[in-house]
Order: sequence, then structure tokens, then C-alpha cells
Amino acid sequence: MKVLLFSWQETAWMVIAAIVVDWIVGDPRWPTHPVIWIGRLISRLEKRLRSGEMKQQVSAPKESEESSQHIPTPQGSEQSLQHATAPRESAASEQHANATGEYATPAPAAVSHQAQAAPSDRRRQRLQGVALTVLTVGAAFSVMFAIVKLCLLIHPWLGYAVNVWFISTTIAVKGLKDAAMLVYRPLSEGNMEDARKYVGYIVGRDTTRLDEPEIVRATVETVSENTVDAFVSPIVFALLGGAPLAMLYRAANTLDSMVGYKNAKYLHFGWASARLDDVLNYIPARLTGLMIVCVCAFGKGLSAARAAKSIVTFASRHPSPNSGIPESAVAGAIGIELGGLNRYGEVVSDRARMGWPLRERSRGDIVLTIRICYGVSYLAAGGLLCAVIATMYG
Repeated sequence: MKVLLFSWQETAWMVIAAIVVDWIVGDPRWPTHPVIWIGRLISRLEKRLRSGEMKQQVSAPKESEESSQHIPTPQGSEQSLQHATAPRESAASEQHANATGEYATPAPAAVSHQAQAAPSDRRRQRLQGVALTVLTVGAAFSVMFAIVKLCLLIHPWLGYAVNVWFISTTIAVKGLKDAAMLVYRPLSEGNMEDARKYVGYIVGRDTTRLDEPEIVRATVETVSENTVDAFVSPIVFALLGGAPLAMLYRAANTLDSMVGYKNAKYLHFGWASARLDDVLNYIPARLTGLMIVCVCAFGKGLSAARAAKSIVTFASRHPSPNSGIPESAVAGAIGIELGGLNRYGEVVSDRARMGWPLRERSRGDIVLTIRICYGVSYLAAGGLLCAVIATMYG
């Protein structure tokens, strides 16, 4: 059976190799990471698609001046592309501003603006957003398919190598660990200023006044959520279609993190991107929950039973249809409570609580969460290896 350009066995071997490459290399500094190119494409397409609106706003006060101080700039914008590959909590769950309309209330200015928007404007913005989504994911898939196909024509092993490399750039287990440890180390040294600075790189909430338990909460939430976005989802799509489909997923996820916001600017324009991201992550998120439970069955200091019970009890309370599953699983496994009050400037968002507060959160919980994330990657790689061997010799 062929998966686009390769047989299923070839694809499985290449996904395993890509996971190993990510364990060792992580996010490369050179050549330019594909997510950065995707982010630049999104920014340029947005400017082109919304050029009429931008011209109308040149002489008018920016509609987001009031709300922008509450709602962070979407990750991946031109001024922040250097952080495009860093793990962050998604627009859906962290920014209280996802475009699906299901999440916490945005800044008052954004709500009042959208309430005044004419139906024709809303339709136009949604159509523009659909165009942005189709063009971006289509370009990511097509370019990746052409590159891999060309390399295969030159030599099969070149095609294998290129496929492995690009799949590895869509996953970020080592990147998650590195980002979390940047927070953990200053916490261990009692350096709260640096800990607040580094946690601010991976979340959108105001971190300037966070104490240690809140810094830990922010980090644990980000790592647990990104176990889906930065690992399970990419490998699922890589297994279905190699690097081209994995890159399509990464483009959709980048779209959500750039325009999937429920503020005045992106409520309707980002609707298609946010919905697509929800759909693509739906099955991988539930698979991640199951894998976390399995990992915790063999992890010291972790409870598989509590993880499973926490998913059933708390996951549906999360504002995202997907993020609540890994977050509630990790909270239950560790025995802490996630969720609570997040500040965005002067706006306070009350996130649903996940798990049971069996003890106070501590910096060691960051290490436990990293262990769970790596455990999921070991389980995936090991499971794939067993499956391939079974099909070869079964």
C-alpha cells in the first residue's frame, strides 16, 4: 500500500527516523525553518487579501489600539518570526481570543466593534479567511510534494533523506523540552525575573507578576497542550502522507496561531483557520490522551488512573475542543490543578480548572511534564517499530 510517494513501511521507517532526528537536533537554526517561511507567506497573503481594509484604516485610529494591549500579537507575525518555531499555547486556549467563537470573552472593544459589523462585511472577511487558509495549506502541500518528488527522481535515497528531514521539522519534542527547561533552570536558582521572562516566550498571558506556582502552571499547560500540536498531530499526518501532509498540518497550525483570534481584527477573518486546526487536531488530541494514560502507567510519580479520570471529568470544560484532553490528563497524572486566572493587560480571563489540587504546584512538575511528553514520543516510535517489524515478518 502506497502513502502518496512511498509504501506504508517506508513511510513508517521515515517517521521513526524523523522522531530520532528531532530528539537529537531539535529545531534547526539553519537552514531557515519551514515554519518561518509559512509565517511569511501568511503575512503577505493577509496583506494582499485585506489591502482594501488596510487602506481605509490608514487615516483612522487602529481598531485594535484598545484591545491590542489586552490581546497579544499573534505568533508568527513578521516582527516575531524569529520565535515562530518556539512552542506556545494555541490561540484557542491561551489567548482567550480564538476565532471559533467558543472561548472566553475578548476585550470589550473587540466585542463592540464586531457587534457593529455589517453582515456583508462578515461574509467578506470569512471568504477572505477561507482563501487565506486554502492558499496557505495548498502551497505548503504542493511545494513539499514537488521537492520530495524531485529528490526521488534524482535518487531514491535522496528522497528518503529529504522526507525524513522535513517531517522532523514539523515535530518539536526537543524544542518543547528546551523551552520548558529555560523556565525551570532560573526557577531552581531562585531567579524569578528570568523565569518570568522565559515563560513569557511560550505563553501570551501577562507574566510580570507571576509567582512560582503560576509560572509552573503556565509551563505545564504549554508543554502538555503542545504534545498534540508539536508531536502527535504531525506524525499522524506524516504517516498518512509523508512530509507533504505533515507540512500541510504545520501550515494549518501556524495559521491558527497567527490569525485564529477572537478579536476585532480576526474574529471572522480567522474563522476558517481556527476551525481547520480544530478538525485536524480532533483525533490526534484523543490519541494523545490515551497515550499519556499508557505512559503514566509506567512512570514513577505518575498516576494512569487519575489521568484517565481527569480526562473524563475535566476535558470538556476547557475552551478548546482538543487542548483540554492533554492538559487534564497531565494534571491528573501529576496530581495538581491547572487552569485559573490569566491576565492580559487589564483583562482577566478565568480558565476552567483541570485536575485536583492534591498538592501545591512546584518546579519539579515541569520536569514531570517533560517526561510525559518524551514518554509519548518513545511510545509512538516504539509502537511504529513494532508495527513495521510485524508487517515484515508476521
